[in-house]
Amino acid sequence: MSPSAATPAYRRLSVEERRSQLLDAALTLFAHRAPEEVSLDDVAEAAGVSRPLVYRYFPGGKQQLYEAALHSAADELRHCFDEPQQGPLLPRLHRALDRYLAFVDQHDAGFSALLQGGSVVETSRTTAIVDGVRRAAADHILRHLGVREPGPRLRMTVRMWITAVEAASLIWLDEDKQPPAGELRDWLVEQFVAVLTVTAARDPQTAEIIAALARNG
Repeated sequence: MSPSAATPAYRRLSVEERRSQLLDAALTLFAHRAPEEVSLDDVAEAAGVSRPLVYRYFPGGKQQLYEAALHSAADELRHCFDEPQQGPLLPRLHRALDRYLAFVDQHDAGFSALLQGGSVVETSRTTAIVDGVRRAAADHILRHLGVREPGPRLRMTVRMWITAVEAASLIWLDEDKQPPAGELRDWLVEQFVAVLTVTAARDPQTAEIIAALARNG
């Protein structure tokens, strides 16, 4: 066997491929450890590259890398609620929460660090990234409700529920992921209907949504 046949051909990664490789390595580390516990050396080792190479792609160091990883995670979280607007509402919400809770499960400590804040690498920019995810989730849900111009009560109700989902997810992690994800999902959907019902008593726009849910599910 010739040396060339025994050794796989080396392929140089493109700039985007290399950047994606480094972000994947960083996200894997942030998924299991708080951001302040992850060093550039850790990322370099996880990606199988040198520390100077990490700096070449992220000259701003750990802060720039963390924000880029956060953007990547935020994009994935936004897609959790990106459900086709077809069929009854509640099954759509079930599927969206299944994806959301799967993300929470996979990213564990990193998710906690992301939402609880207090990290030494937290800045106004990272806070804005997280807030953008919350607003995107609320916009998705309002579209699923078929509402183009939500009033303040309905808008506040949806945003309060998003906050409740986040809080429940953090408590779920703290409680060793009990109850099972499927039960938590069903409970959160029931809570969504409950808070809409309470708001419907004060808001005609929300009352119309509750009536539609009673007809179509």
